[in-house]
Amino acid sequence: MMELEEQDIGPEDVGNDAAVETEAERIAEALVFASAQPVSESFIADRLPRDFDVRAIMLRLKEQYAHRGVNLVQVEDSWAFRTAADLSFVIRRDENEVKKLSRAALEVLAIIAYHQPVTRAEIEDIRGVQTSRGTLDVLMEAGWVRFRGRRRTPGRPVTLGTTRDFLDHFGLEELRDLPGIEELKGAGLLSGRIPANFNIPSPTMNDELTEDEDPITQLDLEELGLLAPSGGSEE
Repeated sequence: MMELEEQDIGPEDVGNDAAVETEAERIAEALVFASAQPVSESFIADRLPRDFDVRAIMLRLKEQYAHRGVNLVQVEDSWAFRTAADLSFVIRRDENEVKKLSRAALEVLAIIAYHQPVTRAEIEDIRGVQTSRGTLDVLMEAGWVRFRGRRRTPGRPVTLGTTRDFLDHFGLEELRDLPGIEELKGAGLLSGRIPANFNIPSPTMNDELTEDEDPITQLDLEELGLLAPSGGSEE
């Protein structure tokens, strides 16, 4: 009886499985290629012919594209095609590219990236100077910074964090890929005379609110001037 069961699985069945898997890879490749934004693994899984290990498929494709002019890169649980880093100099920069950030904007972005979730007051405490609304507006317009929630402290200040577009733009798979002290020193971004107790915090690794954060509601957005009052009428 066992012999009969083994004979039921022939070479053509194995070949069919391989063909289906190849087709799944082609579908995943096409979905990512057709999108300008990173495509989530769940989005890809919903469009495959049957239940596949999407992460395994994407890692195989990543390896195939590793030495090509475009690379398949991972951004958290999403994937995107990007020009190979060593060929970026031959690509004409888009005239509509986000203009070069000011030193203040770079400082604020770095503080948000490493200290998130962080409030505006906390940013100012770290920098030692006030942060203008315009600086935060530039970072939000670029799509690199977002409102996370509201801190459960007097005044309920808004907390800030980075976005997936921030990771994508700077070529990071996740926040733990942010450079550490030694890497920053090597790039000349930290003075050799930094305090002995100086350290770089580990940023929050996910989008879930912390215990001292509340979610932002529509009323909060109206209060922040991001939405017109729901009961009001526009003239």
